[in-house]
Amino acid sequence: MALHKARAHKQAEDATDLFAGPVGTSVAAKNRMPEQASRPEAVYQLLHNELLLDGNASQNLATFCTTWSDEQVHRLMNECLDKNMIDKDEYPQTAEIESRCVNILADLWNAPAGVAPMGCSTTGSSEAAMLGGLALKWRWRQRRLAEGKPADKPNIVAGPVQICWDKFARYFDVEIRQVPLEKGATGLRPHQLSEYVDENTIGVVAILGVTYTCDFEPVAELSAELDRIQAETGLDIPIHVDAASGGFIAPFLYPELVWDFRVERVASINASGHKYGMAPLGVGWVVWREPELLPEELIFRVSYLGGDMPTFALNFSRPGGEIVAQYYLFQRLGKEGYREVYEACAATAGFLGEQVAAMGPFELLYDGQGALPAISYKLKDPADAGFSLYDLTDLLRMRGWQVPSYPLPADQEDTVIQRILIRHGIGMDEAALLAEDLRRALHRLTAGKPAELPADVSRIGFHH
Repeated sequence: MALHKARAHKQAEDATDLFAGPVGTSVAAKNRMPEQASRPEAVYQLLHNELLLDGNASQNLATFCTTWSDEQVHRLMNECLDKNMIDKDEYPQTAEIESRCVNILADLWNAPAGVAPMGCSTTGSSEAAMLGGLALKWRWRQRRLAEGKPADKPNIVAGPVQICWDKFARYFDVEIRQVPLEKGATGLRPHQLSEYVDENTIGVVAILGVTYTCDFEPVAELSAELDRIQAETGLDIPIHVDAASGGFIAPFLYPELVWDFRVERVASINASGHKYGMAPLGVGWVVWREPELLPEELIFRVSYLGGDMPTFALNFSRPGGEIVAQYYLFQRLGKEGYREVYEACAATAGFLGEQVAAMGPFELLYDGQGALPAISYKLKDPADAGFSLYDLTDLLRMRGWQVPSYPLPADQEDTVIQRILIRHGIGMDEAALLAEDLRRALHRLTAGKPAELPADVSRIGFHH
């Protein structure tokens, strides 16, 4: 029998257990790149374990953003990982899909017949809102200069807007006139406008889905008040509707509500595809009623990617996957599917509102019906409750729930409220579990501790 000399065996790193190799037995580099490469599986596991420290997205009831997507969305996103949507010459079908989405939204928002609306995708509703604001500023400035009037002090009028409008005002040198909340109100009211608009007002922002309370501002009534102001003063002030959340809710749950391009004074609308549009994070939309409302000076054309490409955005390169996923959802769900999803969400919000109202110490500000599928509430008597909503937030977080507590905006900042958002993927059962945890937290906050027992006995967590 032939004899064979065995080769010396050197244990390869690939044969080492993930947690016994270099990555598992050292602290991850924090401030400088490591000198050596590592096994992809080991680095993946390291990051996977670190990310377990994040909150559970499905229990994040503070965010408007999509936290659940089906398998096909994940597959499409993976297939589009290398597609730069700005390069319309190289990825013409992605550009075509973006155009289809704009047309679908223009139709959904009742763009007038016979007019070709203009629109584009963005990284989110904040960028979309800023683009809408820029168009308002440019059109106002063009008109003022044509009339031989100064154009150096533009202002924009709004109620309790999201922070993106403060950013827009600061970044683009526009005074923001934020109308304070009246007592008992959840947003801007028409009769307040006359005190704030003037010849330098580039537009009024109406919110369809107020960030603080989840209610809709009355767009048609705001427009009617601006009609009255125009009849008295000659001021023709357009409206931009920030429909970051409501733009994907109102068409399906409240089709008779007049808020969109049916209101002639509405020049532009922005919405967030990654909120109630159900697309993954990273896509927003802005649509103008007609091309003339988007000044040509704001559109840039580039040729260095091949072809002549018009672009209007605050950034340049951007992944195409979110746009493709948005179109997938339009195709998969259709109007019927979106309606069914949000009818279910609204029913869940209504159920949760009833549960919260029945607990005793809370007063609902918004009960989940008539606007976003969400609820907002405050303590009936904060001084005598014996706890604050911030205390309640802390206890709920111990069970994984993220329920924000925060003060209302100007003139009502002494009122602290909580808001709970119901999104696609949050069902009635999850709402029932949250209600049970709310009741337990209330009991703990109000029951107190027996004097004869050690102070921390109620904190014992294990009984086995």
